[in-house]
Amino acid sequence: MKFTCFVDINTPIDFAVNLFDDPANLSEWQDGFVSYEHRSGTPGTPGAKTNFVYLMGKKEMDLLETIVKKDLPGEFTAKYEHKHMVNTMTSSFTKIDALTTRYEATIEYLEFRGFIVRVMAFLAPKMFKKQTQKWFDQFKAFAERTYNESK
Repeated sequence: MKFTCFVDINTPIDFAVNLFDDPANLSEWQDGFVSYEHRSGTPGTPGAKTNFVYLMGKKEMDLLETIVKKDLPGEFTAKYEHKHMVNTMTSSFTKIDALTTRYEATIEYLEFRGFIVRVMAFLAPKMFKKQTQKWFDQFKAFAERTYNESK
């Protein structure tokens, strides 16, 4: 399964990229974000591994991120591993004009593990895109609010 999400943000590109690139901001725009812990490699560089914890309903979900490529604003690619799935996400930021930035990402699910998650992916693939787009919309609101407060 593969899909793309995007959002146009009313901030300069450098401002949006700096917010995106700081994991301390995740709780501002990703529902359920609990914590992150660096595991190996140099933080924020290709090969680095970080464990992210999210609360999904009443259950914690652990994701292991491995940075594959980082050349922001043009590309940030990471692999995410969970006990039920593996996916990659390639994000990019494009300057539309001095005060508008497009944040876009392509997400590709490489593997679904377990019967229930395979059924969900088959019967309700839009659910995966909907969650990602929700976080994109929340990032836009966070970035614009932070930018306006910084003026």
